[in-house]
Amino acid sequence: MLTATASQRICGTRVDAVSYQDVIAQVTAWAQRSESRSVCCANVHMVMEAFDSPAYRAILDRADLVTPDGMPLVWALRLLGLKRAQRTYGPDLTTLLLAEAERQGLPVGFHGASRSVLGQLILNVRRRYPALRIVYHYSPPFRKLNKLERELQIAVIHDSGARLLFVGLGCPKQERWVIDHRDRIPAVMLAVGAAFDFLAGATPQAPRWMMAAGLEWLFRLATEPGRLWLRYFRHNPRFIGHFLMQLLDCRSGLSERHDGADRTVS
Repeated sequence: MLTATASQRICGTRVDAVSYQDVIAQVTAWAQRSESRSVCCANVHMVMEAFDSPAYRAILDRADLVTPDGMPLVWALRLLGLKRAQRTYGPDLTTLLLAEAERQGLPVGFHGASRSVLGQLILNVRRRYPALRIVYHYSPPFRKLNKLERELQIAVIHDSGARLLFVGLGCPKQERWVIDHRDRIPAVMLAVGAAFDFLAGATPQAPRWMMAAGLEWLFRLATEPGRLWLRYFRHNPRFIGHFLMQLLDCRSGLSERHDGADRTVS
């Protein structure tokens, strides 16, 4: 279980340097105690959405864990001094948690995606984890719910007994959802992004070598250009520019502190 989590702000957003083992141990411990917690898997898209929206960034600051989903964030953490930072890729984290939930007998739920994607996801998960207790799954409508609908939704999830709730509503909606519902649903709620589509087989995943090289965005752009081109061409160059400025500021400040220390000694 995590006792202290090292973290850094990347372009203003807090990202925690954790491993798969760290997250699994902490999340299952919370789930065993029926604690209401929120976990967000951060990538460049999410960081830049938060960069553009201080209100969204403030929401993310309330999350119990913000894990580095993408390699650019892992590299950024390492450059900022957290040399042991590792990637916790949302789809892999999801499968590892499902396997552990099956082993520990923790009931799980799925909230998000279209009906067809969610239906195929449930079929695939049941084949892969036959002893897993899936107690809730729901594809919400693509509109804002009224107050009565929201309260009914919370009651259904609460009554299902789910202790791990995987949420796939897309960024930034899913992060807002898991944090808005903390302390209202006795489960660990994990915003896992495209994991629903990948695990359902609705969207192909990049080869592992491309993931390790930080080129997953290029693979996804090639497979879904109409949906993703604007996101990547808007966010990726800005992320590089703003992070390099942050890194230069950090190193300049460190150099000035060292110079000051040397002058004091002399």
